[in-house]
Amino acid sequence: MKQNRLIEYVTGYVDIVIEGYYIEKFINICNSRQINLWNIKKENSIKMLASIKVSDFKELRQICKKTKCKVKMQNKKGLPFIIKKYKKRKVFLLFLMLIILSIIVLSNFIWNIEIEGDTNIPKEEIIELVKNEGLEIGAFKGKIDTKKIINKIRLERDDVSWVGINIEGTNAVIKLVKADAKPEIINEEEYCNIIANKDATILKVSAQNGTPLVKEGDTVTNGDIIVAGWMEGKYTGKQYVHAQGEVQAKVKYTTTERVYLKETKKVETGVSENRYSVKINNFKINLPKTLPKFQKYDTIEENKKLKLFSNFYLPFELITYTYKEYEEQLIIHSFEEAKQIGIDKAKESLQEELDGKEILDKQVNVTSEPDYIEVEVTYEVKENIGIKEKIIF
Repeated sequence: MKQNRLIEYVTGYVDIVIEGYYIEKFINICNSRQINLWNIKKENSIKMLASIKVSDFKELRQICKKTKCKVKMQNKKGLPFIIKKYKKRKVFLLFLMLIILSIIVLSNFIWNIEIEGDTNIPKEEIIELVKNEGLEIGAFKGKIDTKKIINKIRLERDDVSWVGINIEGTNAVIKLVKADAKPEIINEEEYCNIIANKDATILKVSAQNGTPLVKEGDTVTNGDIIVAGWMEGKYTGKQYVHAQGEVQAKVKYTTTERVYLKETKKVETGVSENRYSVKINNFKINLPKTLPKFQKYDTIEENKKLKLFSNFYLPFELITYTYKEYEEQLIIHSFEEAKQIGIDKAKESLQEELDGKEILDKQVNVTSEPDYIEVEVTYEVKENIGIKEKIIF
């Protein structure tokens, strides 16, 4: 769509005002005759604004007679009208023509690649993979085989379940859907045990099928059989079954955090300086190449690709370096402050294991040293630890 607008700008177009009681009929006739209207805006029930190519404007006279509408030209836009306006300024016209020609040529290449979807999939690996198949910055769009690239990603990446590649303007968008690792599904007719997938203390065993081998209070380790896939009767003897049930247990998660009693912390002064670079494909130009006047500072780099439209990127990249001055301040923590910092860090590091689970108990042990303390935090949580394992004879 953006390329169509660019072509229309080169060939010239006009903004028009349509007035009449049969505006919808006017639009329908234009569509049937393949006369393209865009930027359509309805002012009221009898008045509408639109844009149309210069070559199509002449054909509106007959349509106006059929629909009893009036059409008035409002603005003339595009390259032909600019040339006419500046026809005496040859240098300006030449420069303008070169710019337009450059944009048309650049529109045939890829100048930006975006990856959308699951952020856990390493984007650098996907970029490298598609690069080997011809999709890279500066690649000619006519030589890019998207189907081949999609099949290559599917073949090489087990962690990707779906891939889509859409080329819009000079922008290539790669959409990914991550493949979830699914546990092995055991058929209901197959014999299996229920085993522990973690070291834990049993709280409750509910067996709908099979023979429980543990009871409340027992300690199990990862891989121990909790519910056996067999049942034994006085007259039937031992018979193998598909074990069914739920095992609730108490699981411990422990981590240790070191917290220093004296800590040097960065405090921003609020003063900053900016430096700029222009990157043309892989060639960088610094504007100018000077260091900031600060003694201590953090550097933040921001890259911004230049574009004409939402998906029409250019091979130019503006890099902004922001240097933020900071001062170092010495912070002294009391024992209780350091202990709480350690507890908070421990909970944050164990958050994934604790999410959605009932916390039964929390234990904190602190070891003191002259310069720091070590905070050991243990969470006891309630969770289901039983998974099925096929019986192999």
